[in-house]
Amino acid sequence: MTLAAPPFTLSEDPSETELVAKYFRALGDPTRLRILELLAEAELSVSEIVDRLDLPQPKVSNHLACLRWCGFVASRREHRVVHYRLADERVVRAIELARSLLADSADRIAACDRIDGGC
Repeated sequence: MTLAAPPFTLSEDPSETELVAKYFRALGDPTRLRILELLAEAELSVSEIVDRLDLPQPKVSNHLACLRWCGFVASRREHRVVHYRLADERVVRAIELARSLLADSADRIAACDRIDGGC
């Protein structure tokens, strides 16, 4: 049985442009974006994030693992509880900038069928 190729692979020696595109793909997932927005407000445990997003714990944990691996969030353990926070406050500014840009093109972005299907 052959495994399908990952949805976004980089070349063996990725260019900065490829890395920036992959960075934005991390921000492009609605659940990860919502997690980052929550963590912009306060440090939270996994269970607090689960409660606020009303999502299954394994799904939230999977997204947190991705965000932590890629350097978007940091964690600290307090006894049996792991708390998450933004690793870099500039992520908040990037999200705010995206929202500001979206204000001028939300209708076009919503109607675009090329982004989801690939260009």
